[in-house]
Amino acid sequence: MSQGPILELRGINKSFGPVQVLHDVAFYAYPGEVTALVGDNGAGKSTLVKCIGGIYPIDSGEYYFEGRKVNVTNPRAAAELGIEIVYQDLALCDNLDIVQNMFLGRERKRGVVLDEAAMEELAAETLASLSVRTVKSLRQPVSSLSGGQRQTVAIAKAVLWNSKVVILDEPTAALGVAQTAQVLELVRRLADQGLAVILISHNMNDVFAVSDRIAALYLGRMAAQVKTSEVTHSQVVELITSGRSGELGLKNGNGAA
Repeated sequence: MSQGPILELRGINKSFGPVQVLHDVAFYAYPGEVTALVGDNGAGKSTLVKCIGGIYPIDSGEYYFEGRKVNVTNPRAAAELGIEIVYQDLALCDNLDIVQNMFLGRERKRGVVLDEAAMEELAAETLASLSVRTVKSLRQPVSSLSGGQRQTVAIAKAVLWNSKVVILDEPTAALGVAQTAQVLELVRRLADQGLAVILISHNMNDVFAVSDRIAALYLGRMAAQVKTSEVTHSQVVELITSGRSGELGLKNGNGAA
């Protein structure tokens, strides 16, 4: 954790027409850590993530990856850096099996035919590296999987491509207690393997269970980014709802510095 951030944003601004959604946002994520991105609905979390992922171009500000300034203008550019996003809807195809989903759009070929054996072997290796043992067969259709299993497949798909930063959008939403514990264990394991994990969550119990740092957005501004061990549950709630908590956060409730 002593090394510098793998991802760093400085002074990011983003508007849609006359509406400015992000105001001079600074954000960073470290390898080997889980950074929880929190904020109320409309705080700018999704917009910030889509700027990181190249879906939205930033209006102004600087984007650094592995210490060098980069220009991420589309999702392919983000993927080439090693940034993968697992959205809340997972983007899995129910009619395809696990292997087909993990390689969807990136199929391995041997000549002109699909190399099914190579894809299945790599999928198995990836799931094994994440200590995933809840899937009975790699060839079972995704439609037959539980919510926790589907989330696991989506995360495994993201780390299959030598990713360095994995962004997870509400990965435990709508999951039961046991499945939530399974997914959170996987999130922690990703960081322990050296990846930088950005976790978007409204669940403060999940945030405090797995995160190393918490970044709180308030009305499009970064209220604070702090180590999880140095804040309390109530302080984070105050940062989310008012932009400040004691000496932490913005100097007043309207977002001024």
